[in-house]
Amino acid sequence: MPALTPRTLDTAEICRRMIERNAAIIRVQKERMALPKLIRIVEATLSLARRQGFHATSLRELAAEAGMSMGGLYAYFDSKNSLLRMMVTEVSSTIVEFLTDAPEDVAADPHRHLDWLIRTHIDVTDRMHAWFAFSYMEARFFAQEERDIALDGELATEKIFASVLQDGVDKGCFHIDDVGLTAALLKPLLQDWYVKHGKYRRRGISAQKYADVVIELFHRAIVRKDGSA
Repeated sequence: MPALTPRTLDTAEICRRMIERNAAIIRVQKERMALPKLIRIVEATLSLARRQGFHATSLRELAAEAGMSMGGLYAYFDSKNSLLRMMVTEVSSTIVEFLTDAPEDVAADPHRHLDWLIRTHIDVTDRMHAWFAFSYMEARFFAQEERDIALDGELATEKIFASVLQDGVDKGCFHIDDVGLTAALLKPLLQDWYVKHGKYRRRGISAQKYADVVIELFHRAIVRKDGSA
């Protein structure tokens, strides 16, 4: 499966990866035929989720929103949970894929690595805002399997941040008493960008500005002040 880049991080490319990842479920074999309709299904799902919640949406409503028949939908998934699982998997896998792809020179410096992780997380979730907001807002209605996928993705990102924080502690750059808890406390700050996206947009705050503030906040809290780094 080709790696995603910021240039290819759009609905079409994510849906293309959904087709590759779910070849055993999606019955339409030719990508040129499957991709346009899957894009319609995903966009309809995200639109209905914003308006009324995916949990409250019937497959008949989804078919009407996507301009497809019920039989057409079933060529791509066999239930709402199946579609949900496919979408949540892309959300979780995409953020982990990006966060584990830091350049070598960045990864060698805990300060730069932490800043890069924060900016990358905010940039990816900004570009995929509708997907991440969907996953977050619908999580309480997920079946157990889908909840596990979402939770595993969240824990995986925390683990990535915790690893960099621990590297900073080991190298004398950061002063942190509880690395795991600190990484867990950073996660809600990152989530707030897409959960309360409208609030920040109304204030004229860009993704870059938000990242700047989160980075400054964490630097003030954890960077050693004694010059020992």
